[in-house]
Amino acid sequence: MLPRLLDLGRISLPTYGVLSALGLILGLLICVKLAKREGIDPDRAWNLGILSIVAAVLGSKLMLLVTDWSGVTAELPGIFTRQTFSALLHGNTQDRHAAAALSLIQAGGVWYGGLLFGSLVAILYMWRHRLPVLKTFDAYAPGIAFGHIIGRIGCFAAGCCYGKPTDEPWGVTFTNPLAAYYSGTPLNVRIHPTQLYEAAANSVIFLVLLWLFRRKKFDGQVLGAYFFLYGVARYFLEFYRDDPERGSVFGGAMSVTQLIALCLVVTGGLLWLRRTAPQPVPATT
Repeated sequence: MLPRLLDLGRISLPTYGVLSALGLILGLLICVKLAKREGIDPDRAWNLGILSIVAAVLGSKLMLLVTDWSGVTAELPGIFTRQTFSALLHGNTQDRHAAAALSLIQAGGVWYGGLLFGSLVAILYMWRHRLPVLKTFDAYAPGIAFGHIIGRIGCFAAGCCYGKPTDEPWGVTFTNPLAAYYSGTPLNVRIHPTQLYEAAANSVIFLVLLWLFRRKKFDGQVLGAYFFLYGVARYFLEFYRDDPERGSVFGGAMSVTQLIALCLVVTGGLLWLRRTAPQPVPATT
């Protein structure tokens, strides 16, 4: 669609990067605002958000390397060289290793990797500064969902995370060669707009989480709902995805992403069940 917002030769502005940054900023603003309502120190909330964002970006790239290891390892030795750095600096994307490095940099990464690594770093930060873990995650869940909406629109603009061929009237056709170059998007083929499917699903989830946040009965309720709802949505959305960056498990029975989605569903359910579990009756003398 529109992989680059600006292209001035050596200087280019990728649409995905701009929208991802916008999603992170707006999502973080929502997180901090909701954290204040939970009585969390705003400075701690900002620091937690920024640290988690950095960790999420790194985690998404690491998960990309894991799930697409065979495709990356062939170019990996040549990426981290002085010649490749010089080629990137001078805008020489004709160099094979420079093109591979640029593709790795501009690739959105695997979102689940960002969620898992970002959550791990967030938990360590909360433990270090004695923040209530579940209460804090309840405040951050709606903001994460909102940022994900804008991020998926960025994916649609870039052509990554594309869907399978379809004859449905709402199918989309990508024609920009940059989408094929950086993401392997099939051109001139009507495919499912899976990026927009997920953006729509996250929009519904965001509204549900906001509604639930104002009415929550226990800490962890909003987080549990987010895990459950997004896990269900992502599991079924995977059947329409056609990009090869998610890996597979159990002999190809499901993708790694679907396995993680099921884990999120179970975790979300457990967070709700812990509230409804019967409490032990105190012993009487």
